[in-house]
Order: sequence, then structure tokens, then C-alpha cells
Amino acid sequence: MSIASKEIRVLAVVQTINHTLPVEIVEFPQWSGKKIKYTKGDYKYVLDQDYVVETGICPLIEDICSPFAHMDQSGLLWIVKGYAWNGPSGPTIDTKTFLRGSLIHDALYQLMRWDLLDNNFREAADDLLRDICLEDGMNPIRAWYVHKAVRLAGKELSTPSTRRKIRTAP
Repeated sequence: MSIASKEIRVLAVVQTINHTLPVEIVEFPQWSGKKIKYTKGDYKYVLDQDYVVETGICPLIEDICSPFAHMDQSGLLWIVKGYAWNGPSGPTIDTKTFLRGSLIHDALYQLMRWDLLDNNFREAADDLLRDICLEDGMNPIRAWYVHKAVRLAGKELSTPSTRRKIRTAP
């Protein structure tokens, strides 16, 4: 086995206040070859520290573990430092009352696009976006508009078919 194909996987456990989350730690080889894999995107924000939130969305079968977020069966969502998201979408303005909600909503939708979280949780994710925006001080009329917009336009953005194409270079 060449060094380029070696990979060591270690399962670690991170203990939060009330929950234990499994985390897969992958040590990558020093040499990965000449090709890179990437997706094109328009990310405006990058999370500077891990963020953990109770969502009330409970995966039915097992905990979810991805490179960017982990979710346990009780609904605790852990978004990993370095997660990139595009912030509020659509005809809107990025404000502090919208950023935390957009972070959580984007992570949940990405879990749905990756087919890790059932798309049946989309309405709950949209409701959570509205609730967090209100909690963070958003005007209730704007929060109502935001909620209606994601309910109308969000379905196609939460399906695996809208996952960004993986490209190769050179």
C-alpha cells in the first residue's frame, strides 16, 4: 500500500455538558498526489470556533457524523470550526440578527443534501431558522418573510440532487 492511499481512522468521543458526541478523526497522508478535489461556491463566512446548539430535530436511526457537523439523536448539533457558509440567501441583507440562524439552517440543509439527515426535517429546520432570528432580535415581520421564503424556495436546496459537483484539477 503506497503512502498516498494510507489513512488512519480513530474514533474519539467529545463530551459536552449533557451529551457525548462521536467524532471520527482522520489523519491524512503527507502526499496526496497532484490532483485536488474541490467544489465551487460563494461562501462569505467561515466559523472560527466550534458551535453547539440544541435543535429539537432528532435523527431517527443514529447519530450523524460528517466532516463539517455532527448531530446526536437528542437533536444536539455540533458545527465544526472552519465550516463555510454563504449566510442569508435571496433578496436580503446580512445582519447580525440573521447570521446565527443562517449558519444553523445552512448546516442542516447541507446534512439533508448529503442525505445524512432526512428531508422530512426541512420544515423543522425552517422553523428553527425563524425562531433563532427572532431570538437574536430580528423584526417579527422580517422573520415571517424569511420563513415564508425558505418554505417556498428551500425544497430543492435540501435534496441530494442539489449537492455541488465535485471537480478535479488540473
